[in-house]
Amino acid sequence: MRSLSTGTVEENTSAIFPVGLGSLHYPSPTSVEGLRMAQDFHHTPVLLAEVTALFDPVPAGVIVDATLGGAGHAVALLEHRADVGLLGIDRDATARAAAAERLAPFGRRAVVHAGRFSELEAIVTSRRSQAGLWPSIEGVDDPAPVVGILADLGVSSPQLDEPERGFSFSRPGPLDMRMDTSSGEPASSLLDRIDLDDLTGLLRENGEGRFARRIARAILAARPITTTTQLVEVVDAAVPKAGRRRGNVASRVFQALRVEVNAEHDELGALLDQALEVLVPGGRLTVISYHSGEDAQVKHTFRRWADGDCVCPPHMPCVCGATSKGRLIARRSVQASEEEASENRRSTSARLRCFEVAS
Repeated sequence: MRSLSTGTVEENTSAIFPVGLGSLHYPSPTSVEGLRMAQDFHHTPVLLAEVTALFDPVPAGVIVDATLGGAGHAVALLEHRADVGLLGIDRDATARAAAAERLAPFGRRAVVHAGRFSELEAIVTSRRSQAGLWPSIEGVDDPAPVVGILADLGVSSPQLDEPERGFSFSRPGPLDMRMDTSSGEPASSLLDRIDLDDLTGLLRENGEGRFARRIARAILAARPITTTTQLVEVVDAAVPKAGRRRGNVASRVFQALRVEVNAEHDELGALLDQALEVLVPGGRLTVISYHSGEDAQVKHTFRRWADGDCVCPPHMPCVCGATSKGRLIARRSVQASEEEASENRRSTSARLRCFEVAS
């Protein structure tokens, strides 16, 4: 195999180096050396068959993968349908480099963008308005409409496997947890400034109800906490053995900090607020969540859309004039099959919901 160059390349049209002058987040040139590191970024996408099937009925056009990761879902969607293109958004530089490699064979059908999915509408508007920055699909007029949006929330396996990222309670490393390590506040800094009530509330909101205040007091007493190992030790010491029977308590603490560090609730809310403005009639929004707070946020939003913000009493005919924005594809969330759950443990907590915009 030919060795990769360690130089830099500037290009704003290919799937490999897609972020160019027209981007809202124009970075320095991508290092090809970085692509070698990206070859180790391997992530098994969850509910792959279910996702591709859900996008079968949408018209020809562009699907936005708002959480691109290693492009597992993106590649499957592009292989499944020749009449769709893909815009992939991710704030993790390593993930983007790995995804760009995987998407390169699709040429101009696939474009990668550095950014947050909360910026969905601005990203789509900017890229569609400038030549060469939007996916191009043979037989579909440019610029192609947005016919689908996919958001696979949470942390990818490669992020958990990299100790220096600080996402995993089972791996020693700096207490960071930022999806984008070039900006924002790491978890260690958050713990340095947060007060007892706010930390207690944060832990309770993310699944640690019983011992939230006890853990919060222990964390504040142990500050500064700069490593994952330190945090795990503090949590373990704060929780009695009898309280550890429902899984590792540290996992819920780490989840709570990650959600706060990356403003995940706000990000998801912004994505949902903008999705209907971007999608064409008949387009679909599909979201995969991994904990009850996220799933509830998606479920309630989708039901509100389907009901058209109706304020009439339940089980009574609507007389308030509400107009449905579309339909739920399924009343219940889609979950992994027993076979997938046995092969990919991460899929066991995945909940998939889909909404179709009214035609």
